[in-house]
Amino acid sequence: MMKKIDVKKKMIFFGILVVLLLLFSVFCDYLTPYDPNEQDLSIAKQAPSAEHLFGTDRYGRDMLSRVIVGSKASIFSTLLLVAIITVIGTIIGIICGLSGKVVDVVLMRIADIFLAFPGLVFALAIAGVLGGGLHNAIIALAAVSWPKFARLARSQTLAIKEEPYIEASKLAGTSTIKMVFKHILPNIIGPILVTGVLDIGTMMMELAGLSFLGLGAKPPIAEWGSMMSDNRSMLATQPWIVLTPGIAIFVSVMIFNLFGDTLRDFADPKSSRRK
Repeated sequence: MMKKIDVKKKMIFFGILVVLLLLFSVFCDYLTPYDPNEQDLSIAKQAPSAEHLFGTDRYGRDMLSRVIVGSKASIFSTLLLVAIITVIGTIIGIICGLSGKVVDVVLMRIADIFLAFPGLVFALAIAGVLGGGLHNAIIALAAVSWPKFARLARSQTLAIKEEPYIEASKLAGTSTIKMVFKHILPNIIGPILVTGVLDIGTMMMELAGLSFLGLGAKPPIAEWGSMMSDNRSMLATQPWIVLTPGIAIFVSVMIFNLFGDTLRDFADPKSSRRK
C-alpha cells in the first residue's frame, strides 16, 4: 500500500512537469527574450553570456529564444504523431480482434511487413519519397509506427470478447459499434494510453532525427532537430549552437519517459515489482 502511494506521488510530480512543459510550449511566443528570427550578423556565433544565455547562431539569432520557440513544433508535432498512430493502430487492432480470420490474417501480415524493417530506416525512405517537411515526416513515422498499437489492441480485444458479458451483449442484440464503444474500448484503453505515453519520447527523438537528416522541419521553422542539423558543422568550434537544442530534446524526452514509466507502474503495480 505504501509503495502504491509513493508511485502515485511520483506520477503526480512527473505529471505536473509534463503539464508545465506543455504550458511552456503553448505560451513560448511570450517567453522569448528576443525575436527568434531576428538576424544580426554583427553578433553572430557569440558564446553564451549574460546578454545571450545560450549564445547566438551563425546569423546572430538568439539561441535561447529559438530553443524556446522550437518547443512548440517539436513537442506538439510529437503529440500529434503519437495521437495518430494510437488511433489508427487501435482501430485496426479492434477490427482484427472482432473480424473473421481472413481480415485478421491480412491486416496482421501487413503489420508484420512494417515490423520487418527498421522503423527509422523505413520512415527515412517514405519521407524521402514524400519530399521532406514536418508534415511529411509525421506521415512517414505514422506509417511505420502503428503496428505496435494494432497488435496490443488486437490482443486485448481477443481476450475481452470471450468474456460472458460480451456474449450477453450479443444475445441482447447490441450492435458491434455500440459494443465496441460501450464494452471493448473502455476495457482496453488503459494499456493503450500507457503505451502511447511511453512512446512519446521515442517518437520525439525519431522526429528530431528525420529533421536532423534534412527530411523533417525546414527553415524558417524553429524545430530542435532541424536547429541541430543547420548548425552541426560548428560543433567543434561553437558547440553551444548544437548542444542547446540537443539538451532541450534530452530534458523533454526524460520528462515524458519518467512520467510514462511511473504511469505504467501505477496502472500495473506488478510491473514495478518485476524490476
